[in-house]
Amino acid sequence: MVSKSLREWLRVLEQDGVLKHVGREVNLEHELAAVGKKACGTYAVWFDKPIGERLPKDNKIPVVTGICGNRAMFAKAMGVSAREMSGTFSEAQAHPIEPVVVPPGEAPVKAVVTRQVNLYGLPIPVHHEKDSGQYITAGVVVAKDPVTGQRNVSIHRLQVTDKNHLGVLLLPRHLMALQRMAEKSGNPLEVAICIGLDPIALLSSQAIAALGFDEFGIAGALYGEPMKLVKGETVNVEYPANAEIVLEGRILPNIRQPEGPFGEYPKYYGPRKEREVIELTCMCTQKDPIYQTIVPATDEHTMLGAVAREGGILQIVQHAVPTAKAVHLTPGGTGRYHLVIQIDKKNAGEAKNAIFAAMGSSQEIKHVVVVDTDVDLFDPVDVSWAVATRCQADRDVFIIPGACGNKLDPSTDDGLSAKMGIDATVPMKEKGTDKFHRIRIPGEDTLCLADYITL
Repeated sequence: MVSKSLREWLRVLEQDGVLKHVGREVNLEHELAAVGKKACGTYAVWFDKPIGERLPKDNKIPVVTGICGNRAMFAKAMGVSAREMSGTFSEAQAHPIEPVVVPPGEAPVKAVVTRQVNLYGLPIPVHHEKDSGQYITAGVVVAKDPVTGQRNVSIHRLQVTDKNHLGVLLLPRHLMALQRMAEKSGNPLEVAICIGLDPIALLSSQAIAALGFDEFGIAGALYGEPMKLVKGETVNVEYPANAEIVLEGRILPNIRQPEGPFGEYPKYYGPRKEREVIELTCMCTQKDPIYQTIVPATDEHTMLGAVAREGGILQIVQHAVPTAKAVHLTPGGTGRYHLVIQIDKKNAGEAKNAIFAAMGSSQEIKHVVVVDTDVDLFDPVDVSWAVATRCQADRDVFIIPGACGNKLDPSTDDGLSAKMGIDATVPMKEKGTDKFHRIRIPGEDTLCLADYITL
């Protein structure tokens, strides 16, 4: 059974023995992030006693991190195998279940409501050496189209600038489009920042979808029932009723302030620039709330971006190339930039069509490799082997200059990027011949080494 709240998921991790409690005092400046990074992928960590310069001495709010530090943990949260995740997410995106709005009395996040927002009362970490301060990294931002009223859900880095203001990085995506629409009319854009959600809700926020598509519908499909939302106190925005903490506010029009630097998922610092400002108007929390942080550039951060994107990319690639079987955004490619596509090629040129479709699905994708079904796309050695033995650079590699890339990739010219596609599939004229037939030893796959050697 899938978990529909952070607390449910933490109980699952506790039962599995992978949630570890740190009872000693841990400093919010660097120490907490360092422990979380060391544990990520092996353990989720619950910090009972975070301390910080601005945090009240009597703070009772714990911090959790690493709640899905590897692909297997995300798969368990979805109730499928790791290899089924992309297809399952794609299916959920194709058949969303619309959320329902419940009254405040049925929303745990409405247990405590305050109009006097004080961010310094939350245990918000400073993660990296050169970060410009405290950052909210696991805040799911919910906003509405100023014209249509349709919801948009996404995650953004949020810098604490004072008690009730945040700097926000908006990249050229949906939230920026909505903010620009509101700003053009001289209006603020109302938002709700949701902290402390289950893995499915977090994954859904990262879907590759058209503007106007409500990502919470994906969560409902993965839950098997509608996601429960509740109306805001000071904003006309609905947000998850089971969130631990929600900060309501508005992105102010025509106001920019310095934000950054901040250590991002490519393992470099995003630069300091003039960026949009969020003014907070209300905070709602559960009784005894839990604060969640994601340590940037860890496997948790990479996988969160990769798994959800894979579902959307697979859907788009299969429209162009029905023989596409699976896709994988590699950890070494930051879960964004390098994509491997597995196809059951039936016609010459299908690999290139798959590459074009993938590049068109997301501006972040930079390098695409296409392999056959006998290649394990999750095994970097197998993929490298396919490139080494099935690819000729003059025939199978092509480069597209001057495309729109990701501004957080430091090798780009402010987001202007080259793209590369590699066809590492067997040429059609060689299909069915022995020229590219992989060697194998009969019985090797089922043989148990312990039957022959003492291990």
